[in-house]
Formats: sequence, structure tokens, C-alpha cells
Amino acid sequence: MDFELKPLTPARLCAEKCDALIVLVAGDAVTGSDPVSVMAAMAIKAGDFESKAGKLLSAYRAPGITATRVLLAGAGDGSQKSVRTAVQAAMAALKTTNVRRVLLSLLALPTPGPQIVRAAVVACADAGYTYSTTKSKPAEQKLQRVVVGVSALAASKPGFDKAVGLCKGLALTREWANRPANHATPTLLAQAAKELGKLPRLRVEVLGPKEVAKLGMGSFMAVAQGSEQPLRFIVLRYDGGAKAEAPVVLIGKGITFDTGGISIKPAAEMDEMKYDMGGAASVLGTFRALAELQPALNVVGLIPACENMPDGRAIKPGDVVTSMSGQTIEILNTDAEGRLVLCDALTYAERFKPRAVVDIATLTGACVIALGGVRSGLFSSNDALAQSLAAAGDSSLDLCWRMPLDDEYADGLKTHFADVANVAGRAGGAITAAKFLQRFAGKFAWAHLDIAGTAWKSGAAKGATGRPVPLLVDFLLAQVQPVKAVRKASTASRSAKAKPRSRA
Repeated sequence: MDFELKPLTPARLCAEKCDALIVLVAGDAVTGSDPVSVMAAMAIKAGDFESKAGKLLSAYRAPGITATRVLLAGAGDGSQKSVRTAVQAAMAALKTTNVRRVLLSLLALPTPGPQIVRAAVVACADAGYTYSTTKSKPAEQKLQRVVVGVSALAASKPGFDKAVGLCKGLALTREWANRPANHATPTLLAQAAKELGKLPRLRVEVLGPKEVAKLGMGSFMAVAQGSEQPLRFIVLRYDGGAKAEAPVVLIGKGITFDTGGISIKPAAEMDEMKYDMGGAASVLGTFRALAELQPALNVVGLIPACENMPDGRAIKPGDVVTSMSGQTIEILNTDAEGRLVLCDALTYAERFKPRAVVDIATLTGACVIALGGVRSGLFSSNDALAQSLAAAGDSSLDLCWRMPLDDEYADGLKTHFADVANVAGRAGGAITAAKFLQRFAGKFAWAHLDIAGTAWKSGAAKGATGRPVPLLVDFLLAQVQPVKAVRKASTASRSAKAKPRSRA
């Protein structure tokens, strides 16, 4: 699906050729003498249409309007959330039609700024996404183009550009998360990362079993040893900032299929464990967006990728392994494998001297019980980092919720046979998992996002959501230092160096 941003007036809107015109309407006071405004005002007055978010009214070949179909979509108070709801409803209504070109009008919204434009575009892309990679006859993608009509081009373009970059990242994340495990092995995931390495400012390195063994990643290797699929440790680098600038590191859990190992999962819905690499997919998607948006900062992505299988070589409950950090771990439950691969990745991250590290993982069912599918769980040892991530969640509509990390929660991880156990009791399971990871993140500002409830949906809407790519992109863009501040600091530095020479 292609997107175009176009400046329009109400009169030009009515004259635009398209298969469907979607008009977002916020509030009940619609003014204007053009046919679209008159139609909306009359429908509201007659009680046939209300501007409540998601309400629709359609018309076919309406007088004075060139578009074949017109769809009035209620946008409530005109907020990002209401706009998203309106666009999703309108796009769903058009899904069964032969519409190929849609014109989405934001002219009737009170403040269609960058954030509103972004919400509208992302909602269009989300509604238009269809998985087809492993189908013998992929469904035809009828909708080819969406033109977004705005009154002020300059004010809307930043939001539009961000949305287009974000949509490409979301599409890549959903694609790889939705793939069945035999089409998304660690090797194939590494190949997808290498393809990203061809994009501007991106570099990719892939480490195999020998390199990982040399690094001493005993915890990561332990999880992988039960599978015939060889592990891969993927390192992505986006170099958009100065060489000396400390990077932000993103770590994505890449368990391409999780049987639970010897602590095997129930058969019901085990197919959904292909989504256990949702964290890895979100890191790939975020880097795809970075390549499109080209922000001035440095980012490192780390993906420990492997399967968790119950082979004769697989780890057993009670086994003790040595992590890259040197800490020993008693594996009480082989289904708590995500933290075992992440802990070695956290230790590896130290070499980059990062300004912050964020790990992203479909880590615990306990987080699903706590927060459902609305918010991702946020854990952090750094208040400023936690606040930045929470703010990014709010601005992107990709919500998270900060959870506690009291020291007392780590008591259950104590064991007589190693430095730490990989699980505690059932109570506070998402928190104790985060406390385990915290042991390996003491040398940098760290945060953990548990996306077990938000990375995919079950039931009729089954599939990957692409979260938390919007949150991560907003978080990273907020880390970019303003150009003026950088130049000012650079000038001050040159002046300071120049003064001693002038006195000499």
C-alpha cells in the first residue's frame, strides 16, 4: 500500500477522483457550503449520523462529489485515539469492496497536526495488512493507494513521514512474527537481518555456535542445545550519530519456537509459540523504521535466536549453567528460557558502553494476567529511562505500564545450588522474571518490556500486532539531540581550545 500526502481545500476535495472518500468528522458542528460539509451537517441534524468515534455513514455517487463512494467516519473529539478508531472502522467497511484508491480527508478535524496524521496513516496500514507468505494463492491486495488530504502540508509532513517509516517497520515485524517456525528459523531470521544490512547506515553481524561458545554464553547455548536448528546471535548497528556518541541498545528475545523444553507446554494453542520471537521481530522492525527515518543517533540491536526443544540433549530441570557474566544459574523450569538467552545478551551489551539498554520479550504469562493485551509491562532500574519509555508509549498509542522492582521480589530466586534460580514461585511471576534480568544489567541504565500480552492477538483476529515498534521508534527519536544544541556545544568546545593558544 502506497501513501501520499496532499494539500486540499473543501472544494478540491469534492472534485478529487477516487474509489472512496473517507471524511473524518469530529464534533457535531460542521460548517461549510461544499457538498461534503452540507451532507455531514444534514446527516447530523437528521440524527442519521453522529461523530462518536467509529460511527459510519456511507453514500454512493453523491451529487457534487466526484468520488464513487463517500464514507463519513465519526472521529469523536479528534484525538489520536479517536482518529485511529475512526480510520479502522472506515477501512474495515471498505475491505470487502473493490476499492483501489482511497482519499482520506482530515480537513474537518479541529487540529490535524503531525501526531493526528501519523495516527491516521498507521491505522490505514494496520487495517490493510494481510499475511500471505505461506499461502499457495495469496489474497489479492485490492487497495493500492491512500491519499491523505490536509489543509496545511508543511505542518502535516513530519507526522506523515514518521508514519510511512513506522509502517514499513510494523509490516516487517508482523511478517516475521506471523511466519510459522519452519519458515522463521534462527538462520532465516539472521538472513532477514542481513537484508536490512543493505539499507543506509545499517551494519549487521551474525555469530554462530562457535563464536557464541568462544564468548562464554553458556546460558544461551544451554537453551539452544535441544534443537537441531543452530543458534544465531544477531548484532545490528544503526550509525546515525557521531562516532563517539554512546548508543542505545535494544535486545529482542528470539525464541523462534518455544515448546517449553522438558517442562513442556500444554498442546492447546502451542502453535502460538511461534510468536515467542516477537521481541526479535520488533527489533528488526525498529531498525527498518530507522533506515527510513534516518535519525541522528546510534542504535545497537542484539537478537539471541534459537529454538527451545525437548530433545535428548535438552537442558533438564535442576541443571546448572554458567552465563557469560560468570554467574551460575540453576534451571528449575526449562520453559523459563527467555530470560536465559536475554541474560547473556545483556552482558554482551556492556561492550558498547551504552547510554541505555532496553530488552523486549514475550517473557511471561503472568504479565498477560496482570495487564491483558492493552499495555506492555515496563520494568526499569532507572526512573528517567522509565519515564521516557512511558511517554513514548503515550505519544504513539502503544501503551505500557511501569511495574515494581522491589528487592524483596528477588528472594524467590535464591537457591542452594547456584548463584540464582531461573524461576521463583507463581506469585508476581512477571516481576521475578524482571528481577532475574536485573542481575545482569547493573552496569547501565536498563529497562525491560514484557510484551507477552501485546505482541499478538488470539482468536478470530489471530496474528502479530507489531507492538512495541511504535513505542520504540518514538522513544529513540526522543533521544536525538537538537542540532542547535549540538552545534552550540561544538562551538563552545572550539572556543575553549582556542583561548589558551591565543594567550601563548
